[in-house]
Amino acid sequence: MSIESSAIEWRVRVHGALADSYRLSIVDELVLSDRSPTEIRRRLGIESNLIAHHLAVLDRAGLVERVASAGDRRRKYLRLVPDALALAWEPAVRLTADGVLFVCTANSARSQLAAALWNAHHPIPASSAGTAPAAAVHPEAVKAGARAGLKLGRAVPRSLDEVTGLPDLIVTVCDRAHEELAQQPPSGLVLHWSIPDPAEDGRPTAFDLTIRCLSTRIGTLVPYVTRPSGRRARPRRSRP
Repeated sequence: MSIESSAIEWRVRVHGALADSYRLSIVDELVLSDRSPTEIRRRLGIESNLIAHHLAVLDRAGLVERVASAGDRRRKYLRLVPDALALAWEPAVRLTADGVLFVCTANSARSQLAAALWNAHHPIPASSAGTAPAAAVHPEAVKAGARAGLKLGRAVPRSLDEVTGLPDLIVTVCDRAHEELAQQPPSGLVLHWSIPDPAEDGRPTAFDLTIRCLSTRIGTLVPYVTRPSGRRARPRRSRP
C-alpha cells in the first residue's frame, strides 16, 4: 500500500478551501456553468474584495481556472478544473497484489460469493477460505449466486490453514474471522468488511442482500488494486 504525501497535502488544501459557505457556493455555481467574477459577485451578493479573496483560495487549491472570453478579451470566465473535485474525494491509496483472499468463518457464503464477484470484475485472481469451514457451501448462497450470474455449484469450503503462500491482499468479510486473524496478523495487507452472515437469517433475500453489499464494496476496491510491476498474471483458479 502507498499513500503519496503530496496527494494528501493537496486534498487537505482542497477540503480546507471548501470549508467556507461562500467558496462552496462558488463551486456549486461552477459545477453547472462557467461564470465571470462579476456574475458570481452578483449572484452571491457579496463585495468585490471578498470575491477576490475567495477565488484566490480556490485558485491556490487547484479547483478553478480562468479563461479569456472569445468575445471581450478583457473579460475572464471561471470554471472548475476538470476532475479536480472527483480526485479530491478519491482516496490517495494504491494497493498492489498478485492475488486476493476473501475470508469468513464457514467459507460457505460470504467469502465464496466475494471471490466469485471479484473474479468477474478484476484480472487479479481471488480465492476464499474459512477459519472454521463448513461441510458444504450453503445452498441458498449457490442459488443467490446463480441469480446474480455466479457459479458456485462446484465450490467447496476450505480451511484458511490449507492456504499455502498467502496472497498480498486479504479481505475478511466476517467480524469473527477478522478478530481471529488479528490475534496472529498475516504479513500481507488485511482489509475488513463487516458483513452479516446471511446463513443466520436463512432467507433468499438475505443472500441477495449480501451479494449487493459485496458488489458495492468490491466495486469501490477494484480501481485501487493493481498487480506488482514485473509480475506475470497467475492462472485463474477454477473455484472461488
